[in-house]
Amino acid sequence: MNERTLIQPDTEFINYLKKNGGDTLKECYQCATCSVVCSLSPQHEAFPRKEMIAAGWGQKDKLISDPDVWLCHGCTDCSTYCPRGAKPADVLGAVRSYIIEFFAFPRFMGRIVKKPAYLIPLLLVPFIILFLFLYNNFDGNFSQLNEGTVRFSRFLPHIIVEAFFIGGNILIFIFAAIGLFRFWKNLNTITPVAKKQSFLGVLFATISEILTHKNFNTCSENPSRFWGHLLIFYGFLGAMLTAGLAVGALVLYDLSPIPLFHPIKILGNLSGIALVIGCIVVAVHRFRTKSEKGSNIYNDWVLILFVFLVAVTGLLTQTLRLLETPFLAYNTYFVHMVFIFFLLWYAPYSKLAHMFYRTLAMVYLKMNGRDKKAAIFLNMLILTFLIRW
Repeated sequence: MNERTLIQPDTEFINYLKKNGGDTLKECYQCATCSVVCSLSPQHEAFPRKEMIAAGWGQKDKLISDPDVWLCHGCTDCSTYCPRGAKPADVLGAVRSYIIEFFAFPRFMGRIVKKPAYLIPLLLVPFIILFLFLYNNFDGNFSQLNEGTVRFSRFLPHIIVEAFFIGGNILIFIFAAIGLFRFWKNLNTITPVAKKQSFLGVLFATISEILTHKNFNTCSENPSRFWGHLLIFYGFLGAMLTAGLAVGALVLYDLSPIPLFHPIKILGNLSGIALVIGCIVVAVHRFRTKSEKGSNIYNDWVLILFVFLVAVTGLLTQTLRLLETPFLAYNTYFVHMVFIFFLLWYAPYSKLAHMFYRTLAMVYLKMNGRDKKAAIFLNMLILTFLIRW
């Protein structure tokens, strides 16, 4: 008599997926259209068909250990061509959200960052800490903010901001590293990585691939998403580089404020503009595809919103300083700092963590020879013709 493996569906996991964008997963009837149209799907054990099976059966352990989940870049081609409207891209997005929450340290942060009810309390943390520094700096006499030339170093001394920024980020990086180590260890319990290639060598190759954004440019149905994501990605990197260079200019040359046409300032302004435009492009794309191709959940929108707010308040802060409006400039700067710390401190638990988990998963896949794409473009063209005609 043959032994049979009984599958015990994790109903809590299924409910999580449904509440976080994967509410259509039960519509899937395993036609494999999604795997055929996906230009990133490997030739063997193609996704997302097998992931849709596992999600439908609530196989949580299988999915959190499945690096193929991270090959998906959410272009929604699979959802566009799905004859049942199962929206595999959204289901995989919900799985990735669960993985980040599952491996988060501390784990409760992974849960509360994704819940709208905790948005105000999470914002209040950097707000209160910054306000206490500010109150102490002015001895409670905020009327001084209406006087003199606008100098943000007088408002919040750079040494305080830098200590606040560096200290907080070191702690967050440690927390993020713990979560990523758990994730990597879990992947290796399934299939240990091959020893033929060095981790660092594969990591550099993966980062190079991410920098070119070539996997985001394979989408046939939503090409605007590539440009929006590209602008946000490089705008974010540019803003981080600007912050680092600004600190260096302050420490080495006591350069504050940085002149408007200084290379550091130009980089910062271009990065801010790229972030604003990128967020608008992505938001428009999401509004257009909300009903027929993909869902729009809180976790997606909160990242887009706060990246946009960081960029807008940063550009506005500079404008108000140049216009010499102390009250508006200082208050806008304060809000800008709150938004920055909100974005960075909760990065390991928000959708921003995708860049780290996806990178590790891609490294793991490359080390195991799973990064080769299937030669399916002819099949995709044939299927597209059949569906449309």
